[in-house]
Amino acid sequence: MAELHSHDTPGGSPLGQLWRRIDKAWVASALILVVLALTDLPQLGPTLGFAARALANTAPIIAVAVLAIGYLKASGAETTIARAFEGNEVRMIVMAALLGGLSPFCSCEVIPFIAALLAVGTPLSAVMAFWLASPLMDPAMFVVTSGALGLPFALGKTLAAVGVGLLGGFVAMLAKGSPVFADPLREKPQVGCCGVKQPFSGRPVWRFWSDPARRATFRDAVLENAVFLLKWLVLAYLIESLMLTYVPADWIAGVLGGDGVMPIVLGALVGAPAYLNGYAAVQLVDGLLQQGMAPGAAMSFVVAGGVTCIPAAVAVWALVKPRVFAAYVGLAMIGALLAGLAWSLAAPLIA
Repeated sequence: MAELHSHDTPGGSPLGQLWRRIDKAWVASALILVVLALTDLPQLGPTLGFAARALANTAPIIAVAVLAIGYLKASGAETTIARAFEGNEVRMIVMAALLGGLSPFCSCEVIPFIAALLAVGTPLSAVMAFWLASPLMDPAMFVVTSGALGLPFALGKTLAAVGVGLLGGFVAMLAKGSPVFADPLREKPQVGCCGVKQPFSGRPVWRFWSDPARRATFRDAVLENAVFLLKWLVLAYLIESLMLTYVPADWIAGVLGGDGVMPIVLGALVGAPAYLNGYAAVQLVDGLLQQGMAPGAAMSFVVAGGVTCIPAAVAVWALVKPRVFAAYVGLAMIGALLAGLAWSLAAPLIA
């Protein structure tokens, strides 16, 4: 999964340790319900009903997503990603962009993986392609996105992920002699992981169920990701319900609707800082589209937000110097704008 899961860290005050143990997504959902009960009690029931119906409708999608992730983790399919970083540099960029959007890595697993690649001399161009594509799409994200926003949008976002990866990879390759990309690594990269299990090494074992360790990995991955998806989807559905109830549709349509480039630009600018989580963003975009958001703005929102969200950004910031990180963000924004423009042209034809 292309998300960062929080874990306890030693040290600090007891209050700080308690705060780290509290899951912020569940707290946010509870606060929404408390505030709603205090300010508009008649709306509490409809909001809970909306979230419950939405969860029931997406339960099959969630089941497919978590089982797919469990299978990929238990079989060791992640090990095939390393093969993308072998051979000719152009080939590496293409393979890294293609596989970046298919890998089930979470962001804290990406940090030691990429650190090892950079340490053995893998070109930054291939790493940049993987970095840009990886946060945007993975198997679970594809299933959730296609279920909420439709298969065409999910395919469009997948193509956008690969396209942004290719853009970043080839720009880094062509400009590798420039001051921006020269000597990119920090002196002491922060490669610590957040506590998740490292992926299996060696060749994938597709019939993993005969290995007790792999069966345990499958069980743990399914349970962890089921809870992970559930908490973010609950929050997303609550916010979507409130947005549909309280945010005027004509306001959304006036700011993010209509034709032209401006809604796409605004979608990227809003998406970059406002992105909570990739799975939550799918439902928020669904609500925004119902309120009048332009299709191109929706695509630029999810692309810009996905690449610059905190988990993805931390994975890059931990390893490279600020100027390379700035290039990463800039390439993400350019890619988001191009993806939004392309989708604005393609969406009417598909509809």
